[in-house]
Amino acid sequence: MTTNSEAKAPRRSRSIGGPKLGESCGPQAKRLASVILEVLAGARTPTDAATAVGISLPNYYQVETRALQGLLKACEPRPRGRVRTDASELASLQKENQRLQRELGRHQALARASQRAVGLAPPPTRSASGKKGRKRRTTVRALSIVARLNPVQQEAPKEAGVQ
Repeated sequence: MTTNSEAKAPRRSRSIGGPKLGESCGPQAKRLASVILEVLAGARTPTDAATAVGISLPNYYQVETRALQGLLKACEPRPRGRVRTDASELASLQKENQRLQRELGRHQALARASQRAVGLAPPPTRSASGKKGRKRRTTVRALSIVARLNPVQQEAPKEAGVQ
């Protein structure tokens, strides 16, 4: 029978900053970072640090300022959730565009179906060539009816006058 203490794996010691700290940096950057931390901790003077790294004192202060600005920027709270990039924004807009086009097609089909159900004729389509056809001269139905009725009205007074 095993006890709980035998079943547990031994704890690994944790290194400060994580096991992969500094893997992506070169040796010069690691040396500069360690010297800056020694100066901030009070183990070295800025002059000693500048000579140890091989740079001038004003240049050391510039590097130290950049390092502290990076530290402050890293301490800023990160935004929660997914961060929108231009590429993700473009993808979401394209997706919405496709959705709206599908919805438009659906609404157009519904409109055509309702027009057929009511008995409306579909709207005329333009020719494929894109040229405008000869414009028809519209005739008002009332005028054509008046023209048909006028000869009848003119004959009626003549007949009345003959008698």
